[in-house]
Amino acid sequence: MRQEAFGQKKLTFVDRFGVYLSQEPIFKVVRSYQHPSLLDIGCGYQAHLLQNLRPLIEQGVGVDVQINPSARTIPNLSFYEQPIEQAFDQLKGQAFDIVMMVSVLEHLVEPLDVLRACYGLLKPGGTLILNVPNWRGKFFLELSAFKLGLSPAYEMDDHKMYYDKRDLWPLLVRAGFKPSLIHLKYHKFSLNLFATAQKGKK
Repeated sequence: MRQEAFGQKKLTFVDRFGVYLSQEPIFKVVRSYQHPSLLDIGCGYQAHLLQNLRPLIEQGVGVDVQINPSARTIPNLSFYEQPIEQAFDQLKGQAFDIVMMVSVLEHLVEPLDVLRACYGLLKPGGTLILNVPNWRGKFFLELSAFKLGLSPAYEMDDHKMYYDKRDLWPLLVRAGFKPSLIHLKYHKFSLNLFATAQKGKK
């Protein structure tokens, strides 16, 4: 089980660039809602993305194993400082317009259980946002981490899986999402897979 959150140690240039490339498609989804409530699972130590989205959302909730105490003072944001699986017990009864997991699913031993929990936390019409490295990305991530030293090796050693469309699509269907409401596309120079899955309104 992870003891450190992403960003708790200083981010490398490669990490910061990856975060930057992820933001625009996420912002596009968030802007499609009118001041949504948003849950960011694996928000990172600094919760940078959640903070950047704050002007667009009514309420933001972040989950990670470690959270910078200064982030806890930010209006409209609240946090659960605990492992994801434990946080789901605390989140029962809540419902969000958007649930987000950016570069998180690949670290999970039981991804289907987590996706099902995400489905349960979405309001009807709500959207799950996922970003995961794919199998092509695996080569470049491991080259950057293990050979060039440009990315933290401990992050790559914590990966449990990589996801192409054929890997992620059936998991989302088994989690409860309808195929017609699942959208998958490769981005970040085709090294990552970006996915949105909407919960049916009925």
